[in-house]
Amino acid sequence: MGVEERRQQLIGVALELFSRRSPDEVSIDEIASAAGISRPLVYHYFPGKLSLYEAALQRASDDLAARFVEPHEGPLGARLLRVMRRYFDFVDEHGPGFSALMRGGPAVGSSTTNALIDSVRQAAYVQILSHLGVSDPPARLELVVRSWISLAESTALIWLDGRRIPREELEPQLVNDFAALAAVSAAYDEEMAALLRRIVKDEPADGPFADLAGRLLALAT
Repeated sequence: MGVEERRQQLIGVALELFSRRSPDEVSIDEIASAAGISRPLVYHYFPGKLSLYEAALQRASDDLAARFVEPHEGPLGARLLRVMRRYFDFVDEHGPGFSALMRGGPAVGSSTTNALIDSVRQAAYVQILSHLGVSDPPARLELVVRSWISLAESTALIWLDGRRIPREELEPQLVNDFAALAAVSAAYDEEMAALLRRIVKDEPADGPFADLAGRLLALAT
């Protein structure tokens, strides 16, 4: 193999192993064996496990960030639901690696690792704002969107610990969590209220936001 081809193969092998076990439990010897090469040859392409981990993390972070890209078509609730399904697809496929990434794995303290994690969060933030049609968000909207992204992360981590709640329930619940956060903020701020009115105006009667409203009304009766 050429140099870049071999590097990409090793990154793929590492990601596959990290998807099954936490990265700090995977040795360079295991990666070399899975790639069908010797341990010294791994070090020929990567100075150490940290650099290989960070390269694998770069690919994974690019993949995860891409899960938030969604065409600007149709009601917002349906778009967010598709995003959450792709997000949980990633979490499902890369459970141990996702958990180690968010909780701190072998690269904890690495500025590169922290920057990659932040880049995913920022990519998600920018995508959500674009769906809301906002380029210069007010402070309350920034708080809502960033809080929701953190909530999605923490929900995914809790779900991985036993998977006690079906994905099919958590995904629409997270979409409704966004609406709930926005609604609470709207109760205190007219600018947020105007944004929320614009969002719900185009929501269908069978969409996730309408479902939330129905459930809340049922609780009040």
